[in-house]
Amino acid sequence: MKSQNIYLPNYSVGEDCYQEIPFLTRNYGSKAIVIGGKTAMEKAKDALIKGIEGSRVELVGFLWYGGDSTMENVEKLRREELVQKADMLFAVGGGRACDTVKTLGDLLDKPVFTFPTLASNCAACTNLSVIYNTDGSFRQYYYQKQPACHTFINTRIIAESPYEMFWAGIGDALSKEYEVVFACRGKKMHHLPLLGLGISRTCTSPLLTFGSRALQDCKNKRVSFELEQVALDIIILTGIVSNCTVHQNQPDPKDNYYYNSSLAHCVYYGSSLIPACEKHLHGEIVSFGVLCLLTYDNQTEERDRILDFNRSIGLPVTMEQIGLTEADLPVVAKKASSVVEWEYAPGNPTEEKFIQAILEADGAGRKALARGSI
Repeated sequence: MKSQNIYLPNYSVGEDCYQEIPFLTRNYGSKAIVIGGKTAMEKAKDALIKGIEGSRVELVGFLWYGGDSTMENVEKLRREELVQKADMLFAVGGGRACDTVKTLGDLLDKPVFTFPTLASNCAACTNLSVIYNTDGSFRQYYYQKQPACHTFINTRIIAESPYEMFWAGIGDALSKEYEVVFACRGKKMHHLPLLGLGISRTCTSPLLTFGSRALQDCKNKRVSFELEQVALDIIILTGIVSNCTVHQNQPDPKDNYYYNSSLAHCVYYGSSLIPACEKHLHGEIVSFGVLCLLTYDNQTEERDRILDFNRSIGLPVTMEQIGLTEADLPVVAKKASSVVEWEYAPGNPTEEKFIQAILEADGAGRKALARGSI
């Protein structure tokens, strides 16, 4: 058995957590380049400057990450003089900005610190990046040797983030427990994926308990206990699970595994080829994918419970709500069957059964909508 390196995310949370930057970066150098989304950097800039005030940390510049997590944008940033000059990379923004900078840091062997300005996914603290083609379609996963050195979750910035992104973040996080438990079924498990499986079972409850109130607080730009709990669920809990359930540094090279996500994300990756789905957010489509997975797995009672939750906060429950039609499903299923999630789904998934599950989930959603408000 070979040795393992196991990394769990480190993080700070709170309205003033950027004040911890000097202490938490003290062993990594003094010059930091900020890379992120244009709006995200604008929102975080004053807090970043205030956070390093009076310290030896210097922000050498602010660079746009390019607008999408593509290898083309990574390579463009790699050639930037300010990036080459910096000791540390500060990733500011949403999932695609963080994924771009994490990949860049891994290629340059430079430490990365993440500053999520949205609670829309767990990218800020995972050791994998979702890489897209320049046309927006899914390309590959890029696996880093370790996650970001530290993640700073400024709840004031999260509270002032776009409501729709926070809403979609709940939809994405909703998949974690169901996908991991499903993917792990019948598998040979050891320490790290077992840890991820255990933590995955803590991901759903905070969303159902605090999700509605947290969304109202985000709409009103108010920092609250509920908003913080949901943000930590979306960014940290699901991120820890991801880092434990992806086949990195396992003790036996033959024990290859990928339990981080499953058929709910297959729905998303398949939908990435459908033009009408492009206007819908990642977590929005994944939340419908959760209903499809639970239908596929014959968990109809649990599916209906999550369906009711989706309806209560406006997440989709039908194909129409995410831009899909029955005619699109062969294309969706073909793409779904090509991604790693499909390979590690328990049993022998077929495109036909997958399509049938989507149709049945859609039927349940349409019936629920026809019944009216809950």
